[in-house]
Amino acid sequence: MSRTLVQPVGQKRLTNVAVVRLKKHGTRFEIACYKNKVLSWRSGVEKDLDEVLQSHTVYSNVSKGILSKSKELLQAFGTDDQTQICLEILDKGELQVAGKERESQLSNQFRDIATIVMQKTFNTETQRPYTIGMIERLMRDIHFAVDPHSNSKKQALEVIHELQKHFPIKRSPMRLRIGVLEKDLASLLEKLNAWNASITSKDESGSHPSVICEVDPGLYRDCSEFVSSLQGRFEVLAYSVHVEEDTHVDHYDDYDDAPSGPSRLPKESADSVSQLSENLQKQTTISGGNGNAKAEGKQNKCSTCNASFGDANGFRDHFKSDWHKHNVKRKTRQLPPLTEEECMADIEVEDLKSDLKDYSF
Repeated sequence: MSRTLVQPVGQKRLTNVAVVRLKKHGTRFEIACYKNKVLSWRSGVEKDLDEVLQSHTVYSNVSKGILSKSKELLQAFGTDDQTQICLEILDKGELQVAGKERESQLSNQFRDIATIVMQKTFNTETQRPYTIGMIERLMRDIHFAVDPHSNSKKQALEVIHELQKHFPIKRSPMRLRIGVLEKDLASLLEKLNAWNASITSKDESGSHPSVICEVDPGLYRDCSEFVSSLQGRFEVLAYSVHVEEDTHVDHYDDYDDAPSGPSRLPKESADSVSQLSENLQKQTTISGGNGNAKAEGKQNKCSTCNASFGDANGFRDHFKSDWHKHNVKRKTRQLPPLTEEECMADIEVEDLKSDLKDYSF
């Protein structure tokens, strides 16, 4: 008498899978997916459903291999189409992950939140941005816990609001260019003054003057609605401004590689200094003239050196000069800026000190 092997027809065991679970109408439904594919599907990277699902089957318990009944599927989803139900569970269900995977996800999201906070804030005492390590340490000091079901940007804004209660931290302003009709310029300047906005430059030439200003990001919507009511132009130049005119890499060309000692002042720097002096003389002539508001509206100011330039080329060359680089060093040490003549004298003194160090007595 031969014995037949009886297999349970209602079970299909699957191991080493990622389970997505959805509870609906008091009944639990699960689907078996490939690991690391669910998040790719939800982010839109993966388009092929067969690469995500191990089988187009709905389970009540994947680990035990128990399939869901058709009656329960019709009651919960209104259909018994397994593929359509799998798509709904894949989009709305909760991904079940192991302890180490969950810890890794929370760690990555914690890092992402800290990065967003670093990009959007600065230290009110030093006027410089915090490092990523300092932000993470401050977040741990306030006992911040990551919510895996919430957006990282939303949590970052909540962290900034909480950090402002305990530490010297503030959101970096946004840099905007606003263009309005000439008759509405006065009302625009009055509104910016009420918002405590910092006006970087003004261009009053033509019938559509424009203003470049820095405002608090929380006033973005109010500013957009106000400009729309004036039928003006509204453009975002920078979402986060840490330190004015000192955050661009182009401003520090050959700065780190500059040698110390007497060879520090090449002919190019002397030419740039002479060109700067000519530009300053032109600027004073322009500002002293009567009825020349157009030239005054196009002034470019360097906040580090506290100097204004009327020529755009001279303004760009200024950031490559030893005058600006020396004042940047002084600003990092919380020292006031020097004039061009004082800066050159200070550089000569430093060169003499470096020459004396080369000799041993």
